[in-house]
Amino acid sequence: MSPSEHDIYEEHVLDHYEDPYHRGLLEQATHSDEGKNPLCGDVIHIDLKLSEDGKIVEAWFDGEGCVISQASASMLVEQMEGKTLEELKEFSADEMLALFGPKLTPNRQKCCLLSWRILQSAVHSPVNDSGDGDPDDDGPQFGGPSLSEES
Repeated sequence: MSPSEHDIYEEHVLDHYEDPYHRGLLEQATHSDEGKNPLCGDVIHIDLKLSEDGKIVEAWFDGEGCVISQASASMLVEQMEGKTLEELKEFSADEMLALFGPKLTPNRQKCCLLSWRILQSAVHSPVNDSGDGDPDDDGPQFGGPSLSEES
């Protein structure tokens, strides 16, 4: 049985889409990543602020795309704040789909899992130390600071 469009737009999904949790850029981000779903063009950017002991102090997202991609990103950053890196790494794709709620077709699951995939890679993508939060800044990139953060 295929999920109906009505089920996908349950109240909690629309709440996260219309009034997202922590949407925008995080100026004090320590880690950041962005990705897109080439099939539909959804784009998600995730900024994280990690503490010295590896906890997610703040998580923010920005992007554009369908209701599913944007609402699931909002749900995910809200769910992950306060979690440890270990808890984040253990948070599975199936758990992400369960967090979203409505049953999705395989193509729509890709929309839902985009933010989960970006979050998993963001913890391995430290922002440079120049303070401007732009990882594409001129100058060489090096992993020095991230080693102590991930130990």
